[in-house]
Amino acid sequence: MDKETIIFLFFLVTFFSFQPPATSQMLASRSGILGEWRLLHGGIGVSAMHMQLLRNNKVVIFDRTDFGRSNISLPRGRCRYDRHDLVLHKDCSAHSALYDIRSNTFRPLMVQTDTWCSAGAVLPDGTLVQTGGYNDGDHVIRTLAPCTGENCDWVELPRMLTQRRWYSTDHILPDGRVIVIGGRRQHNYEFYPKTSNDPSFWLQFLSDTRDGNHENNLYPFVFLLPDGNLFIFANTRAIILDYKKNKVVRELPSIPGDEPRNYPSTGSAVLLPLDENAPMRTEIMVCGGAPRRSFGLRTYGIYLNALSSCGRISVSDNPGIWKMETMPMPRVMSDMVILPNGDILIINGAAVGTAGWDNARYPVTRPVIYRPYREENNRFSVMEASPRPRLYHSTAILMTDGRVLVGGSNPHKFYNFTNVEFPTDLSLEAFSAPFLAPEYEPLKPKILSIDNILIYKKQFSVTFTVSRFLRMGIVSLRLIAPSFTTHSFSMNQRMVVLKRVAVLTLSANTYRLTAFGPSTKEIAPPGYYLLFVVHFGIPSSGVWVKIQDLSV
Repeated sequence: MDKETIIFLFFLVTFFSFQPPATSQMLASRSGILGEWRLLHGGIGVSAMHMQLLRNNKVVIFDRTDFGRSNISLPRGRCRYDRHDLVLHKDCSAHSALYDIRSNTFRPLMVQTDTWCSAGAVLPDGTLVQTGGYNDGDHVIRTLAPCTGENCDWVELPRMLTQRRWYSTDHILPDGRVIVIGGRRQHNYEFYPKTSNDPSFWLQFLSDTRDGNHENNLYPFVFLLPDGNLFIFANTRAIILDYKKNKVVRELPSIPGDEPRNYPSTGSAVLLPLDENAPMRTEIMVCGGAPRRSFGLRTYGIYLNALSSCGRISVSDNPGIWKMETMPMPRVMSDMVILPNGDILIINGAAVGTAGWDNARYPVTRPVIYRPYREENNRFSVMEASPRPRLYHSTAILMTDGRVLVGGSNPHKFYNFTNVEFPTDLSLEAFSAPFLAPEYEPLKPKILSIDNILIYKKQFSVTFTVSRFLRMGIVSLRLIAPSFTTHSFSMNQRMVVLKRVAVLTLSANTYRLTAFGPSTKEIAPPGYYLLFVVHFGIPSSGVWVKIQDLSV
């Protein structure tokens, strides 16, 4: 190994093993290593209350239809009419947009019914299914298929939901259906598509976790587990549900501290990466939120400090024990994004208050990166601050190239840009994590070819190049399911580290990695995923692959 390479490796090991406390002087001098921000658009006309990345590298963005006139018009001759809308009976502005990552452009979409505080999931064919909302939208299912033509738009299916779904959670299942769970005063769940006249199913757990008028159990955190059951967290409690039998199979311990984590206390949660190269260990992490009294006290102008604690629980263990950690700062209404190298980005939110209109103060503009597999007390790193506050109704999602798309924030009613402390924000930003800094370009893989169809348990290969290949044992293949993100929860987000077989050298700087497709549909439901080659913690850009079940 030459002297230059040894010095280079020493620099990398030093960075990845030690992060000193962030100071303002350090942030100014090491902006690349502490992440970077770029403004993509000062305004796209619509506030990004909900976002979903589709397999054609376009992002569906929408807010709500009873919000007043947006800053982007529908195509000439198209308007929405609603005599029950208290703001506008005739609205010729758009409340949804389609953002193209490659061209950094956007165009309006037409949504007819109110999508406020709704949910979504992507079917195995790549179609976004979006459920519920408010008023005329609370029983509606909407679909949007990935497409390239200018006429592509929402398709709305009225009265398709058996119950009113407002603040509910969606999750894709191994059989390709979507389960729709909860909602305001809805302590039940149902499925889409329906097999016949499927009813909704009562879930006592949602009733038991409701904090009176303050609720604190809306948008429950839901994750599909490798055994096929569902982990559901609401307020402070968690269960494991066999949805096929409508039976709670385990009750997990309450998160320590007895402080709620769901809307409107609004913490966030993530399923940590599932690794097929070791005995499967399933861990969920819940971070931030607001004290139980926050929502009530904000009426009197009292804003309590947000929670700074995170809890990790392994559901592989029985009964399971919460291990608590402390974030560098308190946070409510933050988003948690799985980065391609397996780190967790915690972004957006406020330091005091709770979710809802004008209920929070002191925006937290510095993201935090959490590295799950470091030693305790050395897992959090504070990143570069954004110049834009992102409070209530903000979102963040992973993009194909590894950047994170950040938008939204309308912490008060309607499109209000003046005479308020935090105006409605229509901008889009991109946050680049440290692995995208120029210093790590020599370690970044570039995918040359890949089998775009992955079959369960079947071998496939990826050919890639990298300028400085360090050693075979530090290369991995990772699948990420893009999330439907709203109200600080990334529905359906999951990462699977695929079982590796071998890495072969083909020529100078060119290699072939052979791996297995996911073991089961429960570990990775059929559908479209982003695949990343990760080398020494530095990921390639993502490539779309489809996991296909040949048994269907």
